[in-house]
Amino acid sequence: MDLHLALGGPGDLATGVYRSLRDAVEDGRLAPGDRLPSTRELARDLGIARNTVAAAYDALVAEGYAEGRRGSGTYVAIGAPTPVARPEDAAAPTPPSAAASSAASVTAPDRPAFDLRLGMPDARAFPVAAWRRALADGADEAIRAAPGYGDPAGDPGLRAAIARHVSVSRGVRVTGDGLVVTAGAQGAFDLLARCLVAPGDAVVVEDPGYPHARASFAAAGARLVGVPVDGNGLITDALPPDARAAVVTPAHQMPMGVTLSAGRRAALLAWADRTCAVIVEDDYDSEFRFAARPLEPLQRLDRSERVVYVGSFSKTLLPMLRMGFLVAPGAMLPALREARRLAGWQSEAVTQLALRRLIDDGTFGRHLRRTRRLYRARHDRLLAAISRDLAPWLVSNPAAAGLHVAALAHPGIDPERIRRVVAAAAAHGVAVESLDAYAVDPTRVRAGLAMGFGSIDEGSIDEAVRRLARAFAAA
Repeated sequence: MDLHLALGGPGDLATGVYRSLRDAVEDGRLAPGDRLPSTRELARDLGIARNTVAAAYDALVAEGYAEGRRGSGTYVAIGAPTPVARPEDAAAPTPPSAAASSAASVTAPDRPAFDLRLGMPDARAFPVAAWRRALADGADEAIRAAPGYGDPAGDPGLRAAIARHVSVSRGVRVTGDGLVVTAGAQGAFDLLARCLVAPGDAVVVEDPGYPHARASFAAAGARLVGVPVDGNGLITDALPPDARAAVVTPAHQMPMGVTLSAGRRAALLAWADRTCAVIVEDDYDSEFRFAARPLEPLQRLDRSERVVYVGSFSKTLLPMLRMGFLVAPGAMLPALREARRLAGWQSEAVTQLALRRLIDDGTFGRHLRRTRRLYRARHDRLLAAISRDLAPWLVSNPAAAGLHVAALAHPGIDPERIRRVVAAAAAHGVAVESLDAYAVDPTRVRAGLAMGFGSIDEGSIDEAVRRLARAFAAA
């Protein structure tokens, strides 16, 4: 293929290669099924490093413009994204540099220039090459396996691998037999809501707390009871005597960021034992811990089999994989397995087998260690920027783990002003969320911002916070 590429414009050489190839696909010069030059050929023709071309190709594959075929090369993907309206280059996603060519950018066309939203890991850190190999091996294994549907609880090898990982990394007491693979944490909440709740049952939720978990239980007919959160987590003295379940985030409260204290952990377990309630422990991002020794999970402290532990790979890998799990007491497992079968029988088999390989061969562990360093640097940079530029309006809430921090407004700054700041920041390219967006009762939640750092470059944090400061001044 004689391919003309213009490498001018903003960004490094990998960005230029990526942009030129993307434009060629979008305007029809490259058609679905066309084979792209090999990285060696294109690098030689352009007079640049092969790793630079490989970085651009990885970004094209991750965004759906291209696909790799094992042993054959890289091709324009069938069903590649159609042209999107965007200012030339300004909103174009930046592929990783050649030094980080194993990562890839998975960037939506409408992604803000400065993304401080919660629950967003850095897609560029995803181990694309290892995942591609694991998918190919998983597909081979799945095709060779006996025909038919798999275990509703998930592939036994994957369940065993997850059990080994969480028992070591998080202190969870589990074997593969006590674990059910789900479609992300949300899939776990859906199963639990359908198995635990009858219409009208009271379910305790944190206020503020995770809206999507609340939605699953509300859809099952639950009566949601919001219980306030303070600097020590859920206020256990406010727990009602008649709830069927409580959904909590003790390791890194969503969105306030605090850790449930040891005393309140004991009080919560005692309440569940006394009222025969079930505790749903949502441990969504405690893999990323930056300070202090973690407290043991509620599941490990539980002696009455009242706790269901929910985990997810959405923050450690990518949300789009839809891979999560729950660990439940033995008495609950038959109903949960049957609910999983009725909800779709099982998670997609090839993805399960690929994830098992990433855990078993150590790729997942290496990825966690690498991203933990990456996110710690962003965590520290964001806290410093808040302290320096937002001190007249906000103070950061201490958080030892996770991919976000909460910044609390000083007295006299009301939620309405925070909402004006959020709107003004969005107009200047900064996506950020107010704390009351997570509230059951917005009138009793302290004004402030929830600020994620998973998907923003460390070097962009200072400018994002400066723009927030200007939004505060204008509001």
